[in-house]
This record gives sequence, structure tokens and C-alpha cells, in this order.
Amino acid sequence: MRVFFIGFGQAGGKIVDMFIEQDKRMQTQNFRGIAVNTARTDLMGLKNIELKDRLLIGQTVVKGHGVGTDNVTGARVTADEIDAIINAIDSRGTHDVDAFVIIAGLGGGTGSGGSPVLARHLKRIYREPVYAIGILPAPEEGRLYSYNAARSLSTLVNEADNTFIFDNSAWKNEGESVKDAYNRLNDEIVRRFGVLFRAGEVGKAGIGEMVVDSSEVINTLRGGGISSVGYAISEKISPRTKQSQGLLSGLVRKKEKTEEVLTGEDKSAKIIALVRRAMLGRLTLPCDYSTAERGLVLLAGPSDEMDRKGVEKSKSWVEENIAGVEVRGGDYPVQSDYIAAVVVLATIGNAPRITELLEIAKATKEDVLKSKEKRSTMFDDGIEPLFE
Repeated sequence: MRVFFIGFGQAGGKIVDMFIEQDKRMQTQNFRGIAVNTARTDLMGLKNIELKDRLLIGQTVVKGHGVGTDNVTGARVTADEIDAIINAIDSRGTHDVDAFVIIAGLGGGTGSGGSPVLARHLKRIYREPVYAIGILPAPEEGRLYSYNAARSLSTLVNEADNTFIFDNSAWKNEGESVKDAYNRLNDEIVRRFGVLFRAGEVGKAGIGEMVVDSSEVINTLRGGGISSVGYAISEKISPRTKQSQGLLSGLVRKKEKTEEVLTGEDKSAKIIALVRRAMLGRLTLPCDYSTAERGLVLLAGPSDEMDRKGVEKSKSWVEENIAGVEVRGGDYPVQSDYIAAVVVLATIGNAPRITELLEIAKATKEDVLKSKEKRSTMFDDGIEPLFE
């Protein structure tokens, strides 16, 4: 699958930068991307996106200093400069792209406000699907961030063809500040979606037992709404004399434990267990997986560890546990000492964190309205307020 990433705002730009780094390390050309921001310093801090692919917008409004947490200004600036953003995308090349993926933190200003605007215009211009990866702020980041995220999400879900959610609060370790956790959380995102978005690409490791191409990913996500992704990785399969340079080797911690290469029923059982762990473990968005309308099971690892029966049984197990009956699945070989399983739960019907976020936003909006009413009463005597 060939993906064009647009990193919107600080968080989105950093994550796209990591996807490009992964692509360079693997010496593949599956990913390309640009970074868009209203803050010059955020763009200058990127390491792998070329300078010509870093787009500073809103200079006449915020002078390159960013919009802070003002996502209304973020949306307005994006709408005003949408032609410049589309031109930057076109100049990078889109003829062979399978999908566009917008990545943004939803609690801030630039990415939160601009992502829905960009998604709307991309869908108007291109035939390829437009997906979003939205990062939800943790509650301790403040009510304003939660309010921004709820407003942005409600619009983004309607504009994008499907919206993946990564919930910071579900991934932050106890006692760990969000700032300290950022790099680790970003790595978790790149690890999961790096496996998913490489589906169908034939590399040096050969062709899989059951190939999943880009059309199957697109069909899984075609229902829109919000989706969540599960991920699990095996123990090290066997000692290797050469260091692996594959997708998984750079994304996992090395483990001392090794195990022999399995065959037959053992190999199948291993794959099924891995898929179960991916779906029942920590998802990018904690949710009731039984409310998912569609599913996708994807395995990546050494070709001699792939097993058709294991993939088929895994698909059947997922199908038995979700609301829908559409579950696709397959594998693709990579040069690695590990097997990774990704499970996409598409179009989720119940996610407590989203409900909580919307309730916070509603309460915050009511407080803002009350504050405005109070100020209006204070100045009924004809004295104008200093600030509106």
C-alpha cells in the first residue's frame, strides 16, 4: 500500500517524520509525506522530511509563532491557504498513491482545526480515500484540550473516509507526564500503522500465503466512523547470524528468549494466539470490540512462519467476536526475527473515551456560555468590556 501522509501541527509532523525515517531505514518507497504547521520552530525540528516538504501557513496571521490552542484560527488559516497545501501535495506526486492519511493531535490548534478542512478538500479533488489518525489528549492536559478534541473529532469523522483514534490517556504510564511519554507514544503509533500500511507490498522476503492488498484495507475502512487498532508481537523466533534489517526489527525491543521454528498445527496455534492477544490487548482506542462492523487481520513476519490455516482460523475467531460478518485477513513476509499481528476494528459503535470526551466538551461549552452571559450582565450599564 502506498500512502501519502500529511502531518498537521506539531504532533502530526513528528509522527510523519518517523514514518519517513522508517521508510528510509528499510530502503523502500511506500511512504511519502509533507508537514504543515503554523509554527516555524516545529517545522525546523523535523529530521527526515525534506525542507521543501515542510509548509508554513498563516504567516500573515500569527507570524510563524503558531495558533496555540485556538483551533478556530487553525481552521480559518487552513481554509485561506488550502491551495498552497494542495499544491505542495501535488508537487510531491500523487499518481501512484493508494490513500491519503492526515495525522494530527486533536487537542491543539493547527492540526485540530485544520485537519477536517484539509480532509474535505482532499476528498473533493482526489479519488483516493482520505483517512485520519487523530491523537486524543489525556485528561490532565486540561479541559480546553478535551473541548478542542471533541469539536475537531465530530467534524473530522464526517469529513474523512475513516478516522483511526489513538488515545494518549490509555497509553500513558502511571506517574508519567504526557510530555515525557510523547516519543514513546509516537513510536507505538508508527509501529502499528507501519505494519498496516505496508500491506500488499511485495518485498525481498517474497509473497505471502494469503496476500492482503490495498483494496482489502480500503474495503474494510469504507464504512467510515471511528476505528481502533490492536497489535501484538511474538517472542524472538530463532537466533540469527545476521542482524535483521526488516520492518519489525527496528520497532521492537530485543528479547533474550528464543524459540524453535514451529510447523503444522503448532504454527497455526501460534498465529491464532497472537491475533487473540492483539485484539484483546491494549487497543489504540479502548472500546467494545464486539460493536465493530468490520475487521482486518494482518500478519507480518518470516515467510516460513506464515500459515494459511492459522490466518483463516484467526479471521473466523474475529468474526465470531464482532458485530459484523465482514472480516478480511492475510499476511506478508518481512525479513525479521519476529511475527507481528495487527487487527483493525473498523467502525466502532461504543468507545467510553469518546463518550467521556463529548460530555467534557458539552460541560465546557455550557461554562463558556454562562461566562459570556455573566459578562453581558456586568456591562449592561453601557460600559464596554476591555476584552471580548
